Amino acid sequence: MSEDQTVATLKAKRDELRKRLDAIEADYRRGLDADSEERAVQLENAEVLDGIAKATSEELQRIENQLAELE
Repeated sequence: MSEDQTVATLKAKRDELRKRLDAIEADYRRGLDADSEERAVQLENAEVLDGIAKATSEELQRIENQLAELE
């Protein structure tokens, strides 16, 4: 794979990860439901979302570091 292809691939992945983080942040901004059962499910999901957000942020940082080295 050429350097240009590598950069393009990394940029596409970076953009995908940014969209994923934006979606997670939008979910947090919606807040909790008034219904207690639904709120309980949302709180359980929040733990999963936290893990996904952390892993996504870490991967995004690695990609941005790679791009900085290549550009």
